[in-house]
Amino acid sequence: MKITSVDQFIPSLVRRDAIGSHSLAVQSLLIEMGYRSELYVGNSGPDLAKMVRPYASYKGGEGAVALYQASTGSPISEFLAARPEPLLLSYHNITPSDMWERWEPAVAQELDMARQQLAALAGRCFHAIADSSYNEAELLELGYHSTSVAGPLVDPMAGASHADPIISDWLASWRRRGGSVILFVGRIAPNKAQHDLIKAFALYRKHYEPTARLCLVGSPASPRYFEALRSFVQRLGLDDVVDMPGGVSGEELLAYYEHADVFVCLSEHEGYCVPLVEAMYHDVPVISYGSSAVGETVGDGGLVLSFKDAPRVAAAINRVIGDPVVSKEMVRLGRRRAQELSLDANRDRFKMQLKAALERLEGSV
Repeated sequence: MKITSVDQFIPSLVRRDAIGSHSLAVQSLLIEMGYRSELYVGNSGPDLAKMVRPYASYKGGEGAVALYQASTGSPISEFLAARPEPLLLSYHNITPSDMWERWEPAVAQELDMARQQLAALAGRCFHAIADSSYNEAELLELGYHSTSVAGPLVDPMAGASHADPIISDWLASWRRRGGSVILFVGRIAPNKAQHDLIKAFALYRKHYEPTARLCLVGSPASPRYFEALRSFVQRLGLDDVVDMPGGVSGEELLAYYEHADVFVCLSEHEGYCVPLVEAMYHDVPVISYGSSAVGETVGDGGLVLSFKDAPRVAAAINRVIGDPVVSKEMVRLGRRRAQELSLDANRDRFKMQLKAALERLEGSV
């Protein structure tokens, strides 16, 4: 079989989303490798409308390979399961449904469906590339027989040539008055466990630095969880020092990274966690709870905790912010780790694994 096209299938394509950025970068890579490559989607952002096609319009045929970007439940999965073309999979993780069931039962049902669909594709897929070893282990458990690992093709500098001046001036003014800025970036979602970070922040202010500020940057993915967080912040009397600006532009995000003193992630579940790499890239010391793929992503580029009880997390934050020597060394290690996970490095790994999988397919058919 001579492969002539490798077309991608993406449930939802948004340019600034990590999976969207990865999919667009993969398309460029495939074209560079000499293949035709179109994007077939369930839905997409309006700025991408001219670049995509409805997945049901796919014709495939001789020499065609389908590449599925798997991360959520979608009718695309059943569509591809019934197609004759060889199937590749790029796996970005599916959050366990029990983390959502209390807050958004409908989302929990969708996640259960997504996992069932992922399992059903195991026999159809000739190779799957997971973006972490943690994700690869999940695929192997589901019965995928040929797998490899390459980080997502995401540029930590994408979409921002300069920091937003309004956010920059505001954060710089806060820091000049002696207040540190603690940052976390990620969707407001139960598995991200922003509530645990708020607890640790409250104790940090009480025992170490009463002028500190917490910025939780990310779009609300669960309205109920978001409202619960807001109520929690109010009950703690932290309304004026806990910011939840929602989704932000690339320029605004860059401003938050440039003025953060520490990045703290206490998430319960991550398949990779791109913001960890972004923080290290922007010279922000990283403290993280070593759940799921978090420790794998951070590596030796930051402080990975085996606990996340509020008193000890607050003490860890104080250790990093309060000691310039520690902070400087963490920045150095983080910068080195970010280079290991750079777009170019991940692109080389992904290309090598993609090339090997496609060559094996050509030789076996």
